[in-house]
Amino acid sequence: SENGTRCVLSSLSEFPEGFFTPQERKDGGIVIYFIIILYMFLAVSIVCDDYFLPSLEIISECLGLSQDVAGATFMAAGSSAPELVTAFLGAFVTKGDIGVSTILGSAIYNLLGISAACGLFSSVVSRLSCWPLFRDCLAYTISAAAVLAMISDNRIYWYESASLLLIYGCYVLVLCFDIKINQYLMKKFSPCCTCFTKAMEENAEQQPLVGWREESGPLIRQQSRTDSGIFQDDLDYSHLSTSLHGLDEISEDHPNVFTMPEADMKRILWVLSLPIITLLYLTIPDCRRQFWRNWFMVTFLISAAWISAITYVLVWMVTIAGETLGIPESVMGLTLLAAGTSVPDTVASVLVARKGNGDMAMSNIVGSNVFDMLCLGIPWFIKTAFINTSGPIEVNSSGLTYTAISLICSVVFIFLAVHLNGWKIDKRLGTICLVLYLVFTVLSILYELGIIGNNPTRVCGN
Repeated sequence: SENGTRCVLSSLSEFPEGFFTPQERKDGGIVIYFIIILYMFLAVSIVCDDYFLPSLEIISECLGLSQDVAGATFMAAGSSAPELVTAFLGAFVTKGDIGVSTILGSAIYNLLGISAACGLFSSVVSRLSCWPLFRDCLAYTISAAAVLAMISDNRIYWYESASLLLIYGCYVLVLCFDIKINQYLMKKFSPCCTCFTKAMEENAEQQPLVGWREESGPLIRQQSRTDSGIFQDDLDYSHLSTSLHGLDEISEDHPNVFTMPEADMKRILWVLSLPIITLLYLTIPDCRRQFWRNWFMVTFLISAAWISAITYVLVWMVTIAGETLGIPESVMGLTLLAAGTSVPDTVASVLVARKGNGDMAMSNIVGSNVFDMLCLGIPWFIKTAFINTSGPIEVNSSGLTYTAISLICSVVFIFLAVHLNGWKIDKRLGTICLVLYLVFTVLSILYELGIIGNNPTRVCGN
C-alpha cells in the first residue's frame, strides 16, 4: 500500500505470456484472440450439450435424483470444475488470492447474470418449486458467511477449512433426504405454501419425461421427483429414458456427431466446429450411444476435465484482450473474468432451461456457488492439515464488508425476484435479473476504483 491505495497483482501474472507482443496485439493481433474466445465458447457448448449433460442424465436416472438435486450436486460439481482448478492453483502454485477473488468476485454474476441468461435466452416458461430454491439459497448464505468470517483476520487455519467441508457435507446430507424434507415442509406449512404446491403440480403436468409411440397411440408418463428429464426431442421420444425404464431394445441408436445438420446456419457452425467435435469424439466416450452407455461416469469426468481446460484458455485469452484494450484490472475482474470462469455454468443452465427444467437450472446456479465455497475449503484443508502444518494460510481480505453485503443482497434479491414473478423463469425475470446485475456491477466497479467508499486500488508496478 502507498498512501492508503491498495496494490493488486495483474491477472496476467497468473497466466503464461501470450503468443503476440503487446505492440503486435495493438496492431491487429487482438483479432486472433477474439476468434479463439468465440471458438472456446463454441467448444464449451459442444462439450456440455453432447457429453456433460447426457452423462448427468444417466447418473440422475441411476441414482433416482430429482431435477433440483441433480442440478445442485453433479451438475454444479462438473460445471464448477474450473473454479476448483483455480482454487488449487491459488493455494499451491501462484501462492496468491486468485482462488478467493475469482470465486467471491464471480458470485454475483453466477446468481444474477446466469439467471438473466436463462430467462432471456429460453423460449420456454419454466415453473419453479419453493423448497429447492430456498434450500440452495440458505446453504449458499451459510457457506458464504462462513468463508467471509474465516478470511476476516487474513488467516486460514485447518479447523476453519475443515468447517467448510463439514458445511458442504451437511448440505449433501440434506439433499439425500430432500424428498422427505420437502414433503414434511409442504405438509407443515401448507396454508402459506399452497401456491408453491400448485406450481409444482403444474410443472409436473407440463413436463412429460417419457413418451414413446406405439401402434395404439402415444404413451406419456408424467414427470416425478425422481426424474431429471433433460432429453426430449420433437417426437416425444427419448431413447435414454425408455432404456432406463425397462425397454431393453432400442430401435435406433443416437445419431452420429459427424452427421451434418440440414439448416444452413447450423451447417456452417458444424463445419467450423469439426476440429473440436473430432477431438472430443476421440477422447470422450459418447454415453448416448448404446455401446458406451455404461461408461457414463467416465464421460462425466472427462467432459468436466475438458470444461476446465477450455475455460482456462478462455479466461487466459479474455485477460490478454482486456489488458490490450486498456480495461482497468478491477473492472475486468468483475465483468469479463467473472463471466469467463462461469461460462460452463451459463451454458449448462441455459440448455436445461430451454428444455423447461427450471428447478435444475436454478439449483445449478445456486448450487454451483455452494460448491465454489467447497472449492476453497479443499485446497485450504490439504495445505494446512498435511503440507504446511506450522502455520495458517495468509489471504487478503480487503473489501470484505462490501463483498459480504453484495453476496447477501444478491441472494435475497434473486429469491424475491422469483417470488414476485410467480415462481417461474421467463423473459421478465431475465430482464429483472439483468438490471440487478448491471446495478451491482456498476456499484462494485465504482467501489473498486475508489470512486465510492474508501478502497482505491491500482495494479502493482503501475
